Amino acid sequence: MKKAVSMFLTAALAVSCLAGCGSSAGNTSTGNASAGADSSASDDSAADGSVFKIGSIGPTTGDAAIYGNAVMNAAQMAVDEINAAGGANGYQLAFKAEDDQNDAEKSVNAYNSLKDWGMQILMGTVTTTPCVAVADKTAEDGMFEITPSASSTDVITNDNVFQACFTDPNQGTASAQYIADNNLGTKVAVIYDSSSVYSSGIEATFVEEAQNKGLEVVAEEAFTADSKTDFSTQLQKAQSAGADLVFLPIYYTEASIILTQANGMGYEPAFFGVDGMDGILGVENFDTSLAEGVMLLTPFAADADDEKTKAFVSTYKEKYGDVPNQFAADAYDAIYVIKAAIEQAGATPDMSASDLGTALTGAMTSISVDGLTGEGMTWQATGEVSKAPKAVVIKDGAYAAM
Repeated sequence: MKKAVSMFLTAALAVSCLAGCGSSAGNTSTGNASAGADSSASDDSAADGSVFKIGSIGPTTGDAAIYGNAVMNAAQMAVDEINAAGGANGYQLAFKAEDDQNDAEKSVNAYNSLKDWGMQILMGTVTTTPCVAVADKTAEDGMFEITPSASSTDVITNDNVFQACFTDPNQGTASAQYIADNNLGTKVAVIYDSSSVYSSGIEATFVEEAQNKGLEVVAEEAFTADSKTDFSTQLQKAQSAGADLVFLPIYYTEASIILTQANGMGYEPAFFGVDGMDGILGVENFDTSLAEGVMLLTPFAADADDEKTKAFVSTYKEKYGDVPNQFAADAYDAIYVIKAAIEQAGATPDMSASDLGTALTGAMTSISVDGLTGEGMTWQATGEVSKAPKAVVIKDGAYAAM
């Protein structure tokens, strides 16, 4: 059955909830996650049905490895913590990760490999296009799936799939509201990737909400995956239209090029991005001083002063020698969401993957989880999460509260 997915914000995304508390320091480190990595739960225990077997798929090598490794590292941390505290419903968790190199075909192959291992629950995939391909497979198998970071509404068209991250429409709407309500710009240009479901989805709802909020969108300039090294034309049109703020619903690599080229032509608008920008400070050979003042929405603040965040960041640094980004935080939360759903459903690991999927899917609309990326997170039957984002700004080479 298809879901009717809302294109507007839930109440938890109201602008009154937008409060910045800092952010993660993204970089290009690949961490210690590896394809096929397995948790410490024994194969014997897994074979006799005494552990829940959770699989995960994402890019741990290749251009998007910064996302995949962060997800796998943090997920393993959460699994280890849960197991040390007695498990879920008294049962241990086994965790295994597979690399898909951000490729849909490889992601489906990884899914089949994890099924051969005995996977009962999927925490993934990490990126959107592979997630869409795999979501159809989990639907066929009736397997419960929660993605930490694939934000397109296309990934939650099946009833068994949920998101720990914001949807693309929600990011676009929230960004427009924040820009308007805080008077960050009056004439806005948008530079987006029309070949990306992620980018074009955010762009569409941003423009709609910007107009509702009285912002003047003076330029909508697209590029594609085949033309993402020269943005001079898009920047010139934005500058000629008098845009004093440029909205970038894109990933950090392309954003670093845009900031560099804008600087070269003497164009100095405000820049505002979304979660795909997390990681820009770690782009190789990028002059990070050009990112000074860049703003973005993010669900996680690595420099927040609450005990939960401080403990997570400290342990992550100790284990992986890196500051966790928002993808790590969403994955960590996703594992705890699985635990909460297991306990709400009264599930046991001797259940089949499809029976377990039915039980966990039914439990999702009844649970509330206090996580790193939101207090009192809840889920709609559509698969969307309700939680409040944070707005941050890059200051002195680090993320800081707005």
